[in-house]
Amino acid sequence: MIRVILPQHLRTLAHVGSEVELEVEGPITQRSVLHALEARYPMLRGTIRDQVTEQRRAFLRFFAGQEDLSHEPPDAPLPDAVASGAEPLIVIGAIAGG
Repeated sequence: MIRVILPQHLRTLAHVGSEVELEVEGPITQRSVLHALEARYPMLRGTIRDQVTEQRRAFLRFFAGQEDLSHEPPDAPLPDAVASGAEPLIVIGAIAGG
């Protein structure tokens, strides 16, 4: 079971609590986790990544523990702690301003 923590605006959109649990088939990668997340919560399609290119949206970041995974290849295996469910994959909404 993979655990994912979503930022508040995506929790509200998906009508979920702070953490969701997902069954993910195959290798545990950013791509496979996001596919499972969007399949279970179709209202999130296009909010975390572009629907066509599957590129991460500019104002979202992915973390596992203290490690920023935002610029990792989408098919790179996630850390063992995330794959085992010991730690969640954290999606954080970045803040910009000036």
